[in-house]
Amino acid sequence: MLIAGFPAGAWGTNCYLVAPAAGEECVIIDPGHQAAEGVEETLKKHRLKPVAVVLTHGHIDHVASVVPVCGAHGVPAWIHPEDRYMMKDPSMGLGRSVGMPLMGEITVGEPDDVKELTDGAKLELAGLELSVAHAPGHTKGSVTFRMPETAEIPSVFFSGDLLFAGSIGRTDLPGGDMAEMLDSLARVCLPLDDSTVVLSGHGPQTTIGQERATNPYLRDVAAGQGAGSNTPPRRGM
Repeated sequence: MLIAGFPAGAWGTNCYLVAPAAGEECVIIDPGHQAAEGVEETLKKHRLKPVAVVLTHGHIDHVASVVPVCGAHGVPAWIHPEDRYMMKDPSMGLGRSVGMPLMGEITVGEPDDVKELTDGAKLELAGLELSVAHAPGHTKGSVTFRMPETAEIPSVFFSGDLLFAGSIGRTDLPGGDMAEMLDSLARVCLPLDDSTVVLSGHGPQTTIGQERATNPYLRDVAAGQGAGSNTPPRRGM
């Protein structure tokens, strides 16, 4: 298994390229702001051929490079239907008025081929299996992707802006909802094995076991409580 990731752009959003091995087909996860150059460098370095872009949610820091990346390689982008509107008008996900300047270098719009994700779907792409879980809270259409455990590697969980090392995604932007966030943490994250590797939308990798033991939000959810007043600030754009 090959997973190559790098932080991109003004928000340091993690973009991941996933393949069975070097020299094979791959899936690109969350090519955000200024990620296109890093994507091309990673493809060349590992001799990869992309077959699809998959998106954890529609915020501009995760989708800003979707149009150039999909266009350069003629591949589709997968996104949950409740977040699709943000690809055409990212200002709506930030609480800005339509027409306000938004970092002029960003290419706004949809690629030629957009496919919609559904809860519980299993995507068979590039010789990989990605299980989709709808996980609203950060946005209405947030999803996560999980790859099953094998004899060689533990399960890998691409959490987007649902779960971070030591924190969770913010809920104060349009479409955010703390009650939905807590429900998603309980429903999507808590059932996972402690050995599951968490690759999030921002920050370093962690494991479910580490977050179950130390993340104050996940601990509160596991204890049947809401987020306490002493929990640290939430993250994400």
